[in-house]
Amino acid sequence: MESAKKVYDFLVDAKVFYLATAEGDQPRVRPYGAQLFLDGKIYIMAFGKTNVTRQVVANSKAEICAFKGKTLRVECKLVEDNRPEVQKALVEKMPVLKPALGENGENGVMYYLADAKATFFNMMEPVETLTF
Repeated sequence: MESAKKVYDFLVDAKVFYLATAEGDQPRVRPYGAQLFLDGKIYIMAFGKTNVTRQVVANSKAEICAFKGKTLRVECKLVEDNRPEVQKALVEKMPVLKPALGENGENGVMYYLADAKATFFNMMEPVETLTF
């Protein structure tokens, strides 16, 4: 849990991170900013019925990249978890998302990072690798 929290804190500090998924043999990357730490897991959110949700169904492997003085890369699988308490926790943390997600986050798809390998880099040199 300590490793996941360290990665989560970095993502929050960076404010924007980039999520890469695959569509067939083509990588797809987009900026994200919504993250949640709950029950020792890092969650991200996608809007329902988007390219991201279709890509994750076909291939749950993903990579996240963020930069804030150093670089973070996280190889992981995205696991869907749409329990109402998870959706609501994100909306409570980020109320600016309410108009798009709904009062309780019901219009979003929540994923947690599983089988994650997170590596922090200074320039080109890896300085720390964490798993969770």
